[in-house]
Amino acid sequence: MKALTFTEFGAASVLQYITVADPIVTAETVLVKTTYIGLNYADIYRRQGTYHLADHTPYIDGYEGIGVIVEVGSAVTDYAIGDRVMFVDVPLANAELVAVPVANVIRVPDLLSDQFAASIGLQGLTADFLAHDLAQNQPGDRVLIHGISGGVGQILSQMLTADGCQVYGVASTPAKQRLALDAGAEKVFLRHDDWAKDYHDYFATVFDGVGKTLPLSLQLTATRGRIVFYGMAGGNPPKVDPLALMQGSKSLMTGDLWDFLIDAPSRQKRAARLFGYVQRQQITLNVPTIFPLAEGAQAHEALEQGKVAGKILLQP
Repeated sequence: MKALTFTEFGAASVLQYITVADPIVTAETVLVKTTYIGLNYADIYRRQGTYHLADHTPYIDGYEGIGVIVEVGSAVTDYAIGDRVMFVDVPLANAELVAVPVANVIRVPDLLSDQFAASIGLQGLTADFLAHDLAQNQPGDRVLIHGISGGVGQILSQMLTADGCQVYGVASTPAKQRLALDAGAEKVFLRHDDWAKDYHDYFATVFDGVGKTLPLSLQLTATRGRIVFYGMAGGNPPKVDPLALMQGSKSLMTGDLWDFLIDAPSRQKRAARLFGYVQRQQITLNVPTIFPLAEGAQAHEALEQGKVAGKILLQP
């Protein structure tokens, strides 16, 4: 099979599209022929050597995708060849074929196209976990999302709006600002404008996936509010003094989605809740940007440089 690989850590130029051995199917796995593979910031961190990475020679990045089952393990009874499925937490995904443990398989409703399901999978389940496990906002709460037009930000914004929150955001360009406003946000600030001084101690929750903005998020969060930290798209966050949190009774919340997707039922239950927003037409997405898997290096560069609003998909 063909796969996007690398043998050393570094810039996107280390990525190579080559032929490697097909995955081995064990008793409790299914072999999925991928139609789309999701690209995420975590994939960039893995390529750079700063995030956990599955041991494999050569390295193969990627953790989420959608496709069709082409082989099933001897102990698999709930799935069959030809079933359309997705996964969000399986390594070695940047390939034509992926061996997926049956516990990690997520059924996809017929109403979702492959492109839409691949666009909402990991980001959608991440947004669900941030909103419902960490933030736990109530209707009427004011919330702010840094990077509101990004993959997680778009979904989180619409999810929180559907939950009755007043959603504000920060975007890097006027085009991304308009995208977030069209998706239902009440107000969206441009990152480089001088807006923050008017919103100190204002938000019940600030969602920060940028990292370096963490001190600003602390200033924006209201008394007894929460900062939900979930990523480092803009670089590593500076250290936060716990005394600064204590003044104002503010909480810094964080977590790893993998600690909440602990078994097949938890994956399917959370996916069903996410798909429910889609079925009620409360979450829509802009068309994803698609790169051939062979052009994975260009896709990584586009994501790193912020050239794309929303999801990037790789197509084998």
